[in-house]
Amino acid sequence: TMGAVVSLGFCTASFVSPEGLVVTNHHCAYGTIQYNSTAERNLIKSGFLAKSHEEELPGDPNLRVFVTEDIRDVTQEINTKVTDAMTGFDRYQAIDKAEKALVAACEKPGLRCDVYSFYGGYSFQLVKQREIKDVRLVYAPPDAIGKFGGDVDNWMWPRHTGDFSYFRAYVAKDGSSATYSKDNVPFKPKYWLPVNAAGVSAGDYVMVAGYPGRTNRYRLAEEVKDAIEWSYPTMVSLFTDVIGLIDTAGKKDPKIAVKYANAMASYQNSLKNFQGQLQGLAKADAVAIKQAREAELDQWLAAQGGEMARHSADIAALRGLLAAQRATRERDQVLGFIARIGIYGSAYTIYRHAIEHAKPDMQREYGFQQRDEVKLEGSLKQLERRMDPGVDRQLLEYYLRRYVKLPAEQRLPALDAWLGAGAVDEATIAAKLDALYAGTRLADTAERLRLFKATRGEIEKSDDAALKLMVGLMPDLLRMEQERKNRQGEEMRLRPRYMAAMIAFNRAQGRAVYPDANGSLRVTFGKVQGFAKDGVQFLPFTTAEGILAKTTGEDPFDTPKSQQVAIRSKDYGRYASSALGTLPVNFLADLDITGGNSGSPTLDAQGRLVGLAFDGNWDSVSADWIFDPALTRSIQVDVRYMLWVMDKIDHADNLLNEMGVAH
Repeated sequence: TMGAVVSLGFCTASFVSPEGLVVTNHHCAYGTIQYNSTAERNLIKSGFLAKSHEEELPGDPNLRVFVTEDIRDVTQEINTKVTDAMTGFDRYQAIDKAEKALVAACEKPGLRCDVYSFYGGYSFQLVKQREIKDVRLVYAPPDAIGKFGGDVDNWMWPRHTGDFSYFRAYVAKDGSSATYSKDNVPFKPKYWLPVNAAGVSAGDYVMVAGYPGRTNRYRLAEEVKDAIEWSYPTMVSLFTDVIGLIDTAGKKDPKIAVKYANAMASYQNSLKNFQGQLQGLAKADAVAIKQAREAELDQWLAAQGGEMARHSADIAALRGLLAAQRATRERDQVLGFIARIGIYGSAYTIYRHAIEHAKPDMQREYGFQQRDEVKLEGSLKQLERRMDPGVDRQLLEYYLRRYVKLPAEQRLPALDAWLGAGAVDEATIAAKLDALYAGTRLADTAERLRLFKATRGEIEKSDDAALKLMVGLMPDLLRMEQERKNRQGEEMRLRPRYMAAMIAFNRAQGRAVYPDANGSLRVTFGKVQGFAKDGVQFLPFTTAEGILAKTTGEDPFDTPKSQQVAIRSKDYGRYASSALGTLPVNFLADLDITGGNSGSPTLDAQGRLVGLAFDGNWDSVSADWIFDPALTRSIQVDVRYMLWVMDKIDHADNLLNEMGVAH
């Protein structure tokens, strides 16, 4: 079963046929749906179904399917490369070098290897994955089904969202990994999931296998406090502004709305997540809970004596390091967002690649090695379908306005020099950006790809305004990077010691200890069940009738007419639940999931597909920090609803047959 569960690099998916058919969430396929859409042929709105392999659409150049083949503990091999006497920067470099050596020895054509850190650097695992580079869109229901309820229902229960779509993985005729080619053939996986078209009932055992992204359950109390008091509030403010800016531009021009559809979905999801984190952490009194737990830890360490007692000093040093990081957090945040700007980010990628390309591969910066060049080029290639220069300019202007409000000690000398001496007002920023965007050719795909092959010297002689800006900024950016590496190296020394103390403390009290999510393969298990909150009992299933009850005829509750007719006539066929007496749509379970689990197969006790995890209830949002089993619930789209939509609404008979589902 685990061999059938794959990563997309940002979501989870799974093989459901011997012909490389892959099922995941609609919102995980959203970027590919958007990539293949135009204002004239908007697949987001209309949906898409390939009735044959020939009709399947290529994914964006960087879409991948990763199949985990092996996991090996390499903690000892990395720890032997570091000493306590090392500076933070030297420690960072030593670990980086050791990881690169392990990866280089592991990787072969078609295989991607990465070292994952567990418990903040307490242990390391080398993960080997088959990398499939040709991934095509097979089927996606229309937005009115796949994203029913939109941002209004996001993180909410009850829910009625058909959050599923299908890809297909392709390889060269000899079975090797290859980028898109019409000559490629469907990948034949060793394992694929059987489908249980009968679904599950309340109280049934279920499990989810997937690739959860990040949790923060072992963070210190002050890190929770920082999130509540600074990080989440500033992100809410920033994302609200950015969503408003893009929304205004999209309403004026449908082409812009399509280009930024995936980015907008991501921004809106993140915004609501941050709002939920704030509310959940405050309600849970998370800071006080963490402080009390850490006080218990301190007392326990003091009682142990010896090496354990010395960990108290390490934890104090970690707190000092965190305090130092706060000094530049505003700068780091705004420059991090500027780095995402299309023209600015392209200039950085092009110039940094040229700098790194001149070095031996093992000395190149992580992310700019030879193994990364296809992905870097793919990002430059797809930019034209994801970026509008006018909106790009507005976003950069917005971030620069935030930048010039930073304290002087947080500013970059080169960026200040580019903006001009003295006080910088909005008119100055606007004039600078007018000149920048008029004087760059990086909005042209052919030019970006040409420059990606250029040498450092050629780029430094370029008269392109964006490249000239980047050449001027790079020394400051590299200095900041070295400062960051020094801090990270110190954290790599201290965080594992804190975790060693925390693990020993928990075990002494008979508590289970499992590492925070880090993007690697995990399994969670529980049962189908609702929850009670504020005197209200929430049932574990929603039904098709609830779709009609929510339908308004306006986005995001604009149910397709064919679906309305089928529900009113109760044309559910074999997909109705005998226990419910109707068609189930979504269901709850007490599973421990987070971002990255999206698209994860939900399995019954026999390992058969019964749904896809796609969200959590409002109380689950803050579970990244503190998990409350009484209230935290994952939300799954029921396999019976998926099959019913495929059968009765979109007539995807070819896919039902391929999965062996009678209909």
